[in-house]
Amino acid sequence: METTGFIHRFEKGRPDERPLLLLHGTGGDENDLIPLARMIAPTASLLSPRGKVLENGMPRFFRRLAEGVFDEDDVRRRANELADFVTNARARYGIASPIALGYSNGANIAAAVLLLRPTELAGAILLRAMPPFAHPNPVKLDGAPVLIVSGARDPIIQPESAAKLASLLERYGAAVEHRVFPVGHELSQADVTLAQSWWNKQASA
Repeated sequence: METTGFIHRFEKGRPDERPLLLLHGTGGDENDLIPLARMIAPTASLLSPRGKVLENGMPRFFRRLAEGVFDEDDVRRRANELADFVTNARARYGIASPIALGYSNGANIAAAVLLLRPTELAGAILLRAMPPFAHPNPVKLDGAPVLIVSGARDPIIQPESAAKLASLLERYGAAVEHRVFPVGHELSQADVTLAQSWWNKQASA
């Protein structure tokens, strides 16, 4: 399915539960995070777009100049485009503002949406994320719940970089929980268990 240019997948869940916006990592697609999302939030609606930027044939959500070096102009353009997609999809499918579940490149575009269009997301689970902008403009995140999970042995994103993102979002008013596990860039069972617990806390809040 396509809305505002994004190939995507939508699975309808319980109308009284917050939906999840699934944002895959480099080389993923709209199907990648469905199994993970179902482990975290079995009955939530799922909205899962495919990134529109290709890097050596692999879908991403924005361009990078090198590993860990982002094309910030492209990040801004793509984050606003993704936020517009969320607005249109909400109207089309009749869902509330979603909580983003992003991994790696997907986590970074989710962080960019929070910093540029904060009202589009109700919060975020950011797995292996780093700051998308060197000098972001202040925004009001008004207590938006954010879970950031880093890998202590991650060769791509240092925990210090994730901590910088956590501090930034907290400074702008988000309710941030940042955890570091003794893993690399790949996801682990610890990520899943923590995300499940965090999601259940949001659902009962």
